[in-house]
Formats: sequence, structure tokens, C-alpha cells
Amino acid sequence: MRVTEAIKVALEAIWAHKLRSFLTLLGVIIGVATVILVVMGIEGFNAYFNDRIADLGANAFAVRKFGFITSWEDFIKQNKQNKDITFDDLRAILENPRRRYVRDAAAEVTTIGQVKYGAQTLQDVRIMGVSFNMGEIDRLGIAEGRYLTREEEERSRAVCIVGADIVKEFFPGVDPLGREIRIAGLPFRIVGVAEEQGTIFGQPQDNFVIIPISTFRKVFSTRRSIGIRVAATSADDIPRAVDEVRMVLRARRHLKYDEEDNFGIITAEAINSFREKMLGTIQMATIGLASISLLVGGIVIMNIMLVSVTERTREIGIRKSVGARRRDILLQFLSESVTLAMIGGAIGILLAYGLGKLGAALFEVRMELPVDWTVLAVAIAGSVGLISGVYPAYKAALLDPVEALRAE
Repeated sequence: MRVTEAIKVALEAIWAHKLRSFLTLLGVIIGVATVILVVMGIEGFNAYFNDRIADLGANAFAVRKFGFITSWEDFIKQNKQNKDITFDDLRAILENPRRRYVRDAAAEVTTIGQVKYGAQTLQDVRIMGVSFNMGEIDRLGIAEGRYLTREEEERSRAVCIVGADIVKEFFPGVDPLGREIRIAGLPFRIVGVAEEQGTIFGQPQDNFVIIPISTFRKVFSTRRSIGIRVAATSADDIPRAVDEVRMVLRARRHLKYDEEDNFGIITAEAINSFREKMLGTIQMATIGLASISLLVGGIVIMNIMLVSVTERTREIGIRKSVGARRRDILLQFLSESVTLAMIGGAIGILLAYGLGKLGAALFEVRMELPVDWTVLAVAIAGSVGLISGVYPAYKAALLDPVEALRAE
């Protein structure tokens, strides 16, 4: 029996028992769909973290009150021991007499509030106060107008840069430059419009306004921990710049050599380390779940194939009586189990693709079907079918044709 003929017979047998075949495949479908969906999600997470790294700037890193928080215990610990980052810390970094690898540094602070224009109101807007030189450190592009100036920061001017969502909501088809919006009840003149950044995992990135940090402190509160964005002299010098900043802050806090930092430094390397740890955990959990699903699917396929052998005992006897060899019977049932499993794999891939596209549309993230993992999933599904079909196929091949013909 040729392979093509065996596959044709297998498809006919599967089609003859459509519902049973589908129920048999559920384990394989779920296992394959789980793997593909998680891989698609991981690719989306990678894109998200790459954006976060880019947000720091090519040669930059951030200083915060808190570093990466990976557990509730970690949050309690950092919240208890870490101290606020202040403007004195920023000045100490910039005025460090041993400063060599820190090119520049700027302050930033954020709150959430409402912004108004006429009778219109936008809620939950990110209101960011920044130093005038932040534009030279971060990656924010200006689509129209300009960035903040030193004079506007020194004089605490009521000026702002707005995100694309603010423009779409308040000024559709109208030039927003020079117009006034109200932040915390006070009028602010728009001097710049930021380039559109889109969304990340469904979260809008353009719903913000930027004002001089000195103005922010007057309008809101001076008792806030600030963030500091530090630019190194080059990407290669980031580790040395981090060491410079760490030594300055540890000296200001009078920390002993064996005491932990009571502040956080966030670098691209730290983000990558956090990403690898998180995605590693997700991958291990996914492999475990998918393995269980595929194991269950394989057992179900084996049981169904054994049932099929019993049901088709007389058919096997007839085939053998007209010249079918043991290897022909073996090939027939192996082809059926492999074809069954690969159909399940294909359905799982299609299901994952559909759910991935739905998730991409809902959360506005990039979720592409990974070709390498798709091929691997099909291969694994086929292997599950092959392994599951060996015993039933071997049992069918060993049937005595005389005894098989007597079966009812």
C-alpha cells in the first residue's frame, strides 16, 4: 500500500466518524493552540519591552524611588527602606566633581488628572512635569511646535506639550498651537504636539500633557519623589555612568558598603533581565500545560484507534485475505492516527491565529503567527499521532486473517 493511498483511506475513516474524530482531537487542539497563543503573546511582550527600553533613550537610564518589583514582599521591603528621589539628588549627580560618564540628567514627575478645553473634559490624563533638557534625553518626538525651554522652566511658565489623543479630542482639524487648555483649573498654552505613539496592550500612550517641572511643583505638590533620567556619554559607558550615579546616591544616603541600595536604577539590561525571568516562567508553565494536553490527546487517540481496530477487525481480515501484508495494515492505521493528530494540530494553529488576531484588535498590539513554532507544532502533533498509533497499528497488523473474518 502506498502512502498516498493510506492517507486517503485514513481521511475516509476520519470523515466517516466526524464527531468522534473531533472529540478525539480536543487534547491536541488545546495543546497546540496554547503553545502558539503563548508564543504570539511573548512576541507582543517583547515588542512592549523593546518600546520601554527605547523610551529610556539610546544612552539613558532612569533613577527611581523603586526598582523592579517582582513580588508583594519585594514591594513591602522597598516601600519600607527606599527614600524619595529629590532635586538635591539631581544636583548632586550633575555637580559630582568626579563626573565623567554622565553627560546630562533631567527630572520628571507624573500624576493623573483631568484636562479641560471649553466644555470638554478628558479624565485620567497623564500630567508630566519635566526638566527643559528632557527632550534631549528621551525619545519623544515633536510633530508640531517645539519642546520646553530653559526660560519657561526657570520662570514656571504655564505652557505645555500635548499628546496626540488630546489633539484628537479637543482640536480635530484645528491647529492646537497657541490655544489654551486647563490643567488643574489653570490655563496652559500649547507650544508643542508630540508625535503619535499609539497603544501598548490596549493602553493609550498619547493621553498626556507635559509641563515644566517647576510649574508642576507649584500647581500640584513639592512633596513628591521625582524620577531622574540620566544620559551617559555613550551606550558603552552606561555601566560606568550607573556606577557614578550609584556612588553619589549611596554617599548622600550614608549607606555602608554592606547595605543595599535604597533607591532604584532602571537600565535596559535590568529590563531585559526582568523580561527573561518573566517570560521564562511563562514558557515553563506553557510547556507544562501543553504537555499535559498533548499527553491526554495522545492517550485518547490511542484508545480511539484501539476501538477502531476492534470495530474493523472483519475489514482487516478481508484485506489480509486479498493480499494485504502486515506492513500494509500497519501503514494504514499509523497513517490514520498521524493524520488525525495533524488535523488537530492544524485546527489548533487556526484557532490560535484567530484568537491572536482578536486579541491584537482588542488590545492594539502586534501578534504575528510564528512560522518556526507553527512548523514545530505540526511536527509535534504528528509525532503524538505516530506514537499513539504504534500499538493499535501493531495489534491490527498481527491479527490472524481467519480469526478476523469470523468477527462480527
